[in-house]
Amino acid sequence: MQMSDNQLGKKTQLLVRERANECCEYCIALSNYAFHPFSIDHIFPISKGGHNDIDNLAWACFHCNGAKYNKIDCLDPLSNKVVSLYHPRRNTWSEHFVWNDNQTIIIGITPTGRATVNCLKVNRQGAVNLREALREFGVHPPKFY
Repeated sequence: MQMSDNQLGKKTQLLVRERANECCEYCIALSNYAFHPFSIDHIFPISKGGHNDIDNLAWACFHCNGAKYNKIDCLDPLSNKVVSLYHPRRNTWSEHFVWNDNQTIIIGITPTGRATVNCLKVNRQGAVNLREALREFGVHPPKFY
């Protein structure tokens, strides 16, 4: 059973959000400009034995959280092998992903990166459009990515 954000407590929610710099830890969407509220994702899902440790929690946008659901692995479209999804506490974003030239599309550069991009649909048209608009205003990509 998945716990709601309210059950995790305000202090935990704040810690998770601040640690993520107000960005989805998967697609780097900025929560301040999102159309839907962000939520806390259990990186290793409760339904698969995960728990509410702060190290198992990630700040996630509506779309990534929904697409991830209770997945921990997915198919790498290049190798056709099932690999682990990106884990925000164990993996470094820049080791698995890069931006395209205009910084609107996330490119997976490892099996984990490609599987995550594909499975979570991080380059859905709405996300790319928002990145383009935010880039024009100088707030995308966030300075720390």
